[in-house]
Formats: sequence, C-alpha cells, structure tokens
Amino acid sequence: MSRDHVQSAERSARAAEAAAGDASGPAPAGAEAPFLELLARGASADAYEQPVLLARAEGGPAERIAALERAKLLALRVRSELEGRRRREAELSALFETAHDLAGLRDLDAVLRAIVQRARSLLGTDVAYLSLNDPDRGDTYMRVTEGSVAARFQQLRLGMGEGLGGLVAQTARPYVTDDYFKDARFQHTRTIDAGVRDEGLVAILGVPLMLGHHVIGVLFAADRRARVFEREQIALLGSFAALAAAAIDTANLLAETRSALAGLERANEIIRDRSGVIERASDVHDRLAELVLRGGGVHDVAAAVSQVLDGTVEFAEAAAAPAGALEASRAEGHAVRHQDDWIAAVAAGGELLGALVLRGHPGLDPVDQRTLERAAMVTSLLLLARRSAAEAEQRVRGELLDDLLDARDRDPRLLRERAARLHADLDATHVVLAARLDAPAADADHEADARRRLWAAASHLAATRHGLAAARDGGTVLLLPLGTRDGAADLARRTARQLGTAVHEAVTVGASAPVEELATRPDTVAAAYTEARRCLDALRVLGRSGDGAAAEDFGFLGLLLAGDRDIEGFVDRTIGQVVAYDERRGTELVRTLDAYFACGMSPARTKEELHVHVNTVAQRLERVGRLLGEDWQSPARVLEIQLALRLHRLSAPAQH
Repeated sequence: MSRDHVQSAERSARAAEAAAGDASGPAPAGAEAPFLELLARGASADAYEQPVLLARAEGGPAERIAALERAKLLALRVRSELEGRRRREAELSALFETAHDLAGLRDLDAVLRAIVQRARSLLGTDVAYLSLNDPDRGDTYMRVTEGSVAARFQQLRLGMGEGLGGLVAQTARPYVTDDYFKDARFQHTRTIDAGVRDEGLVAILGVPLMLGHHVIGVLFAADRRARVFEREQIALLGSFAALAAAAIDTANLLAETRSALAGLERANEIIRDRSGVIERASDVHDRLAELVLRGGGVHDVAAAVSQVLDGTVEFAEAAAAPAGALEASRAEGHAVRHQDDWIAAVAAGGELLGALVLRGHPGLDPVDQRTLERAAMVTSLLLLARRSAAEAEQRVRGELLDDLLDARDRDPRLLRERAARLHADLDATHVVLAARLDAPAADADHEADARRRLWAAASHLAATRHGLAAARDGGTVLLLPLGTRDGAADLARRTARQLGTAVHEAVTVGASAPVEELATRPDTVAAAYTEARRCLDALRVLGRSGDGAAAEDFGFLGLLLAGDRDIEGFVDRTIGQVVAYDERRGTELVRTLDAYFACGMSPARTKEELHVHVNTVAQRLERVGRLLGEDWQSPARVLEIQLALRLHRLSAPAQH
C-alpha cells in the first residue's frame, strides 16, 4: 500500500471517527491506531477483529470496546473503498497496458498471454483461457491457458458448435454458466466434459473474439466453485476479447505484409509505398499509446489521426453520426464508407458510444482504414476511463450530500474542504430538491434501470451546477446553489424539465425554501429535504406529475408543507400589496377587507360597519381588485385572503 493510500485511509478514518463521535460520544484516545496500522500493511478483513477480541480478553472497559468496534467498522469501510479504487485503477491500467502492447505488437503469443493473465487477475478467477478456430481442420483449439493444472484440458480440441464455447461462437454473444455440468443450454460431449472435470471447473464465462461479424475464437474466465459473474466483469472480459481479436488481426496484417514483401521482390516501388503505410500505422499506434498514457482526450486522438491520415477526423456522438453507416461499422467491426466520408464505430461491450468520422477522403488504403479502426478502439477506452472517473466523482458528491442529510460530519472546516474539492460552495444559498419518476415501471428491473438513469442525470446536472446529488428514498435528492435571479419554485420547475428531457420520462420535483450556512448547520439540509419531499408528495396528490414546485406555490397549503412555517412570507405574498398601499397612502383597505368579509361580502352591510358611504366601499374594493387581481373574490382566493388577514391581525401587536 502506498503512502498516499495510507494517508487517505487515515483521513477517512479520522473523518469517520469524528462522525461516530458525534453520534455516540467521544472515543478513547488511540482506538483507531491498531486499525490504521492494519490499513497501512494491507491486512485481511479477518485481522480487523483482533484488536476488539484482544480488548475483550483483557477485560477492557465497555467504552473502550465500543470505541474499538466503531473504529473497526469505519476502518473496514475505508479498506473496502481503497480496494474498490485499486481495482478500478488496475482494470484501467491493464486495458491501457494491453492497448500499448497492441500498439507495439511484435510477438502475438506474448500479447495473448498478457491478455489472458490480466483477465484472470482482474476477474479473480481460478483459470482463464483463450481458444481459436482452426478453419483447416474445422474445429477449435486451446491457444493460451492461465491457471490450468490438467494436461488434457490444455490440449483440448473441440468440434465446432460443441460446449459453452460452441454456444458463444454460434450466437456471437457472451454466455455464462453458474454450474457447467447442470447447464443444458449447450451441447455436452464426453471429451469436453472430461477435460472440464479434470480441471475441476464449475462456473464459466465465455465472450466471443470477433473480426467483423465472424467469430474467430472465445475468451474464457472460469472458477472451480459456483459463482455469479457481474455485468461489469462480463463487459471487462469483452474489452479484453476485443483487444485479443485486434492483436490477432494486427498480427495477421503484419504476416500478410511480410508475405507480400517477400513475394514482390521485383516491385520495389510498391514495397516502399507499403512500408511507408505500415510505418505510418506504427507511428499512429505509438502516438495513440502515448496519448492514452498521458491522459489525452478523444479530441486529441482525432487530431493525431488527422495528421497521420492527412485528413480531417472528428469524434461524433452516436445520434449525430449517419445511422446506417454507424450500425454497419459496429456490426462488421470495420470502418465503412459513407459517401465521401469514412465511419468507424466507437463501441465497448456492445454499447455504442459514438463514431470517428474521416471527412472528404473517399479513397483509403486498407492499412489507413485499420488505423482509423484502431483509433476508434482507443477512443472507446478513453471514453470508458472518463466514464469511470465521472462515476467516481458522482459517488463522492453523493457521499458528501448523504453526510449533510444524515448530519454525521459537523466539522465545518472538513465539510468546506470536501465541497471545495468538488467545486461546491457550502457558504452560498442553496435549495434542496427531491426528484422522482412517476411513470409506472413494467417490472423491478425496469424500475431499477429508470432510477439509475435518473440518478445519473441528476449527478450530471449537479456537477455542471456546482451542486451535489444522491440517490435516496426511491428517488434522487439534489442540493443546488440558488442564483440571484432565481426562486426556489423556478429552480424546481427548471430542474423537472431538464431531468425529464435527460431520462425521456416525466420527473416530478419538490423544492425546499432557500437554506444557508450548510457547513455550520448541516441539520438544516435534512429539514429542507423533508420540506422538499412534502412538496413532491403534494404535487403527486394534486395530479401535477412531471412538474416542479416549492411551498410558496401552494398558497396557504404551503404553510403546512414548509418546514419553517413562513407565515410572514405567506401574508406578504397574499395581501402584501394591500398592506403596503395602506402604509404609503394612509388608506384603510385592510380594514375595509376585514369588514367586507365579516359582513358576508355585502357592500351595504360593510358601509354600515365602517360608517361610510356605499360608494366609498365600492371604490376601496375596486382598488383592492387592482392590487390583488380580478380573481381575488374567487372561492380559493377568498379563503387565502381571509387567512392572511387573520394572520396579519394576529401579528400586528408584535410589530408595534
């Protein structure tokens, strides 16, 4: 474990210890020390029980044991986070290293061995192996194995269509079995079953090696125990399979080139031209590898390929590229011509991420075509890396918001530092928004997928607005800064539109009143979230799904929804203009309204109550109508105005 990881672990442990101390009292000094030591030396999870067991064996005080228990749980969380980050770093590093190996390909067997070894290591399987089809003999054979101990298994030759590999080759799709011998989806043969039994394999995952739309082999990862392979692991193995297929394709290309050079002794000019093309391809491979290693972006890749191909190469989103050419490129695994342009699909694990487009270059050498294809592959790796980084930032933003909602970390300095690293300012005025999808889901899987899409869209919005977002209570909660010209209700409606557009479904958003001093009073975030959820529930009850609102939008109902019962704000919104008019002109419009409602909205009885002429009452009521709007005597408005008048009358003595 590096010193940076240890220091990060110590900071995480101290922050977590401080949070735990707020919840259940301070821990005795030194409770975290043994766990920091375990973190520093990368001890196993079982070792974290030892300090607690030792304290109990020594008859330590209950407070000390409880503190050790808290420190242990926090240290295990830090350890898990560090392991997850190391795993993600290792996956990206392995993919980059493999891409680098491919760019400088000299020994195909060495590259394939490295791919199989890295796949086995990153997926944590007992065995990994790669089989290739033999067109001459009409079967398939083991090309590379890693972790295998059975000689018969390593020498297997399988008929086409047999075993799990045969199913993968037939469908050109990944397949996984939790228990090989109990799986009846593929054809079992005595030879294959005997080899698998010798190796002791139980769970097997196989992904196809594709060149165009042809399956040339299968990459496997297998365990000697029952195991469920996760979607990310299947996608990772698929990425390795794509690199293996590219290595084989590149090796075949180099072999073809050498054969052509050997067979065309009399065509020196042709040989020189082809050598120049190959050198150019090697040059772009080196450039792409350098870009990957120094953290370049997709536009850097496009610029590098533009120089090599002497043309204009651009990255286009999937929706902006020609649909037919893009789909053909993905299906064939090659760049395809579209009018005067060339389109190379950028895809990973079956997901279409975009395309590299070579503009105005109808004639393209096959090697240059493959260069464009390699650039598309490197672009997919960079996009996956950027996505992984974005997902990591989203999780960090969610963790900070979770801490604010749960009021676990009350140290203002630490909160500000964590927010600053995310370009968020906790000293600014914010609004808490609760967002939820309202369309009924077809099943649990569709519902979970919809929630993930909502969380991703909310996280992206929070990142662009310098706010925070987290998944919570079946929906998403956002903490967004409030602009100087914005109101909470305006922000809620705009957020509902933006999220709905992003997920292509109706999203309802409830907003809290503006909140401040989040670093020094983190409990205000939880109270504001409660208010936002009340507004969200009110919108759904009122049939306003897909809309956004704050408590101020609901009139006197907002008093019930608001967490701080903003009575003064309600009175001001309802009759504030009438009160202000009286104060400026010395009139008695408020008193006239009181009498008007007390007399059953009868002008004749009102003039008797006020001892004025009925025309005076009519003029005053006309002035009220101009101030409050023509619908001020509608039943809904009358109820709000009477409530505001009563609240104004009750608060009047406190103002004098």
